[in-house]
Amino acid sequence: MAGGRRTFTPANQQRLTNVSVVRMKKGGARFELACYKNKVVEWRTGVEQDLDEVLQMHSVYVNVSKGQTAATEDLEKAFGTSDLDKIILEILRKGELQVGEKERSAQTETMAKEIATIVSQKCINPQTKRPYPVTMIEKSMADLHFSINTNKSVKQQALEVIKQLQEKQLIPIARAQMKLKLVFPGKEAKKLKEKALPFIASIEDEDFLGDITEIICLVDPGQYTALVDLVSAETKGRGQVEVQTVTNIADGDENL
Repeated sequence: MAGGRRTFTPANQQRLTNVSVVRMKKGGARFELACYKNKVVEWRTGVEQDLDEVLQMHSVYVNVSKGQTAATEDLEKAFGTSDLDKIILEILRKGELQVGEKERSAQTETMAKEIATIVSQKCINPQTKRPYPVTMIEKSMADLHFSINTNKSVKQQALEVIKQLQEKQLIPIARAQMKLKLVFPGKEAKKLKEKALPFIASIEDEDFLGDITEIICLVDPGQYTALVDLVSAETKGRGQVEVQTVTNIADGDENL
């Protein structure tokens, strides 16, 4: 249009809106990624694995809000490589997710509830053999002054809460035992049972069906993988370890 004025965006500038920024300082410089809201945490916890669903642009910026992309020589100097995929993955893993105060508060509150829920599901009061209500776990987390880290998964933080509660003994708490059914075939069942006993907290029932031995037992979660490996190796894959329930409950309660 005659007499009209054109505006130009420099080649290293890309304007983005409605974006979450992941920022990392390295080699004395600042680098940023432009991501879709909520997708960074999902990627870090393994819920989202497609980078195209996480990144708004497959670029590294020095300033996302101004749309300024990083120069190749600056990336090479800071990261020791010009491989953009490797650089992006490092920033995604180690960078700090930038969120507004209101958004951060809502995210922290949601994560705290999720952490307390996991602890409630995974643990019991060893005196009553019953799980704690989520609200009681939330109160205990507050008493611990547990700080929610939005860059870590809720599962990791739930395990840390359990560890701190056990160490500081604010409430009596223990990991809920798993109820398993072990199936041992053949004449070696008795010998295999003896090898399995160190991994078993208690045996609730034992049946002999022909040449098959079935054992219902309680196992601490930390022993589960080792027990599965033992049964698989000793029976060459013919034995079975079946999970009946994941939570040890008192008589009269429904199975969880």
